[in-house]
Amino acid sequence: MKKQSTVAIIPARGGSKGVPRKNLQRVGGIPLVVRAIRAASDADGVDLVAVSTDDEEIAAVSAAAGARVIRRPAGISGDTASSESALLHALDELEGEGIAVGVVAFLQATSPFIPADVLADAVAEVRAGRADSVFSAQETYGFLWREGGDGAAEAINHDAAVRPRRQDREPHHLETGAFYVFSAAGFRASGHRFFGRTRIAAVPEWTAIEIDDEHQLRIARTLAALHEPAHPIPAKAVVTDFDGVHTDDTAIIDADGHERVRVSREDGMGVSLLRRAGVPMLILSTEMNGVVRARGRKLQVPVLHGIDDKETALRAWAADGGIDLADIAYLGNDVNDLPAMRIVGWPVAVANAHPLVLEEARVVLSRTGGNGAVRELIERVLPG
Repeated sequence: MKKQSTVAIIPARGGSKGVPRKNLQRVGGIPLVVRAIRAASDADGVDLVAVSTDDEEIAAVSAAAGARVIRRPAGISGDTASSESALLHALDELEGEGIAVGVVAFLQATSPFIPADVLADAVAEVRAGRADSVFSAQETYGFLWREGGDGAAEAINHDAAVRPRRQDREPHHLETGAFYVFSAAGFRASGHRFFGRTRIAAVPEWTAIEIDDEHQLRIARTLAALHEPAHPIPAKAVVTDFDGVHTDDTAIIDADGHERVRVSREDGMGVSLLRRAGVPMLILSTEMNGVVRARGRKLQVPVLHGIDDKETALRAWAADGGIDLADIAYLGNDVNDLPAMRIVGWPVAVANAHPLVLEEARVVLSRTGGNGAVRELIERVLPG
């Protein structure tokens, strides 16, 4: 008898109404589908990670992240197609290739903060036969209500006339949609993800967000900046915009029309450390302003300013210095930075960047422009 595998399956269609190209949107600089792939790969007990998709770009991104891509037919790729149909198709494809699937971990890429350790525990429960189905949920002590037929509020999980303290209330669990783990045979027999002995896998409340609209996407990006560790950035050169990066994007203009801006001494120290480490740096600015040139002299960093075409200027600077674009970290904040960000290996955004810049960024910093963002980037570039 063949050894039965535990397979994580991530359905990821190309179409989405609430958030265009949702499964490729970045949270913490990482596409949502890749975040799900990484969570599954990091979970002990998962033997294979597969992505079911109808989209070429999602397929390419998923394969680059190490997932097995299963091409989903058009008939089960529309808005009305169920997740169950995608899962069954994936199982048929895998088993047709000789892979005996014993346990399925169904992950949804729209949940960006899937805890790999909790997923691993859920997999262990099903593999050991202690449960047939396990799903992620957050504990809640909330008072739930619904509107009746006449619009009147009705209490659901409590007696409205009694208001017990939190410690005296029974907790309930709210399904998060992040993952479901179940036996493949039981799923085929029931056609549903809940069957037999069903158990709850409790996840931390802050991870329990599912992205269905732009507002939730913005919340997820903020949570990523607050909760996730800052990984090193293996760049060999640093290029930054000026306004909104070295400054807070405001200017004081005196009666003679001279501009003054506020910069961070902390950023200045970071640039000094970068310079001592021998890492090339450039300030690339659209503004033709003496304050940019003066700051560059102070930092002892070359400046290109009055640049309308940042992409061409950056390509030329990199070529002159013999620097591969893939080895450059570019720090920006607004839409005029996008062409440059799209050609480098490490597009980085300040925390308060324009939404389009946040979407393009591979890394989103925790600090805002003029408030230590440059220093934060440099500390992640410098080893140790």
